[in-house]
Amino acid sequence: MGEGTRELVDFCIPCNPYFPTPDMFNTLAKNLESVLKFYPSDATKIANQLSHVLRLNPATIAMSNGSTELITWMDHLWIHDSVAIPIPTFGRWTDQPMENSKRVDMFLLQESDNFELDIDAYIKFIRTRGSRVAVLCNPNNPDGGYLPRREIVRFMDELADLDLVVIDESFIDFVEVERNPSVAAEASIRPNVVVLKSLGKNFGLHGIRFGYLVANPGLAGKMRRTLPKWNLNSLAESVVFMLKEHAEEYHESLQLLSRDRYRMGMELSRLPEMTVFSSQANFLLAKLAPGIDGGELRDFLVQRHQVLIRECGNKLGMSSQFVRLVVRPEQDVARLVEGIRDFSKSRWSDHTDHQVPSLIMHSA
Repeated sequence: MGEGTRELVDFCIPCNPYFPTPDMFNTLAKNLESVLKFYPSDATKIANQLSHVLRLNPATIAMSNGSTELITWMDHLWIHDSVAIPIPTFGRWTDQPMENSKRVDMFLLQESDNFELDIDAYIKFIRTRGSRVAVLCNPNNPDGGYLPRREIVRFMDELADLDLVVIDESFIDFVEVERNPSVAAEASIRPNVVVLKSLGKNFGLHGIRFGYLVANPGLAGKMRRTLPKWNLNSLAESVVFMLKEHAEEYHESLQLLSRDRYRMGMELSRLPEMTVFSSQANFLLAKLAPGIDGGELRDFLVQRHQVLIRECGNKLGMSSQFVRLVVRPEQDVARLVEGIRDFSKSRWSDHTDHQVPSLIMHSA
């Protein structure tokens, strides 16, 4: 498979290449035997530690085995009839309700608007459709589009009469254009708002399966009572208890990732093969030039250069002409760029080879 000695570089799965630090991984490895041998603490103890780190009231938090578990239970508990969601977005927000025969009102984000969400147009859409639940991902996945905090607060207040308003902040920690962009504190004092969070996405530790929500004590308490008492694993607990001690390293990792995002966006924008959209997440959305299929590019890169990318053809509101690329350090981006240029050369070579016989016959 290409240059078999090269390690795979993953531009597909969202990650934070700078956190956890090597020292944190060493500590986890050193304690792995006891972590695996003994039961984790119950959710109350872990919630108390997490709320201390986040400076939130523990009564406003409900933790889960990944944010997808919370999406599943929100659907069962609070989505009774219909839900509105801008697309393209994270697939479980559309798939989960449809699997349970709920009506999903999809608000299509326009490429001509760079996939930016117009809050007023979305609110009007929700009212016209009569949606009873509204979801908004900020930043959005796969484009990384971000709305200012004041707009999100206005959105929540405009829809105070709905059954539920969900703000998915799974990638909020990567935002740099605004200080304190989260609306979690505002959600905790509103009657119908839930904010969804994901430690796994923030750290790129998807294997620990750790998500949580923030809401008023009534909503958060109902979710806690619904979830199993021991629904978190010991490895996830270990990471939570390490957070306070390593908060400085985490914030530094976010600054480094922001730098890499800017550099990567500039580098990819120089390529004639793609158009790159602005992002405040730890990934970039790019549209490939006409005639280039994302699936073909993905297969070429992984086979020839051991580089893996996310082709977006299976996302509602997207096509295989779009790819999502996780932000990575410069040396990895150089390999990606090398692979894309090699792909273009190979296509040109194939095109030229196919043209040669017809030219010879014509001259004859």
